[in-house]
Amino acid sequence: MSQAPKKRTVVNAIAGAVRDFRNLKTPDLEPVPESVRIDGRTCFVTGANSGLGRAAAIELARRGGNMILACRPGHNETCDEIKEASGSDAVEMVEVDLADVRSVHRCCDELKRRGARIDIALMNAGLMTPTARETPQGYDTMFAVHFLSKRVMIDRWINDGVIRPAGSDDELPRIVFVSSESHRSYEAIEFEDLGEYAEYGIKESMRHYGLSKLVLSTYATELSRRLNPGEHTEVAVHALCPGGVSTKIARDAPALLKPIVNPALRLFFRSPEKAIAPIIYLCCAPEAGATTGMYLHLMNRKQVSDSAADPDNGARLWDASEAMVAESRGAD
Repeated sequence: MSQAPKKRTVVNAIAGAVRDFRNLKTPDLEPVPESVRIDGRTCFVTGANSGLGRAAAIELARRGGNMILACRPGHNETCDEIKEASGSDAVEMVEVDLADVRSVHRCCDELKRRGARIDIALMNAGLMTPTARETPQGYDTMFAVHFLSKRVMIDRWINDGVIRPAGSDDELPRIVFVSSESHRSYEAIEFEDLGEYAEYGIKESMRHYGLSKLVLSTYATELSRRLNPGEHTEVAVHALCPGGVSTKIARDAPALLKPIVNPALRLFFRSPEKAIAPIIYLCCAPEAGATTGMYLHLMNRKQVSDSAADPDNGARLWDASEAMVAESRGAD
């Protein structure tokens, strides 16, 4: 395969971060003060072994959260590392591969067995595959990781009582999705072949990434509606785009381009520790715990795209994925 598509993939990602950097405005929101605590609240974080998930898990543990780290198999050291970094012993781990719905169900079974009750769910884990990748159940991997696994997991939690809508005097449980402004790059969900695996190369990977994030943003908006049908908010459901974050994206760059890419990443992408400010806001700020349906880009309030906000699209996505959820029970 030619190198040109690889260059465009990496350059597109950097260009998006540069636009964020240049278009920064005065933030609407201030970072959550260190004095704001979440003592005794149980926090579930996907993708806690690296990047944003790891940085967020450390900060939530520092603020008193009882942490459940959801990581892919092979990261047993993460639990002890986050205990040491946060100074908290209230950290445990469950294994889950979000690309395999059988693994998602096993994770949910384990939480049910433990009698877990999640107060703050940070659905952070994500990826951009350089080429098409198929899950064991025959779905596109980015679709499964960014949307379907989350749909299956949250359905299980509600049914199992792991997440319980708040009563009149209870503190609201929170569900926070890490999405992306790339959801605006796609105008409509392709319902006719929703989630189906199809071959594509590096040139198309960013397009499929944007589509999977549109599906996620549409789901987050619809979930907020369905969990809060009345006048009173029962579950706070929020989403965010953290902007450009320094990750391992350069691993897909050609060797000749890396001397350019790596300095650009350091210059325009922020470290995970700096990029988690909107995550901590939605997980910890009192305002975010008293309402639902917020979307942040960096520390600025925004609206999701018209497509993601459309109730008809949300209902259609819910109905179209219902069969997948039912089928996932059989896969388990």
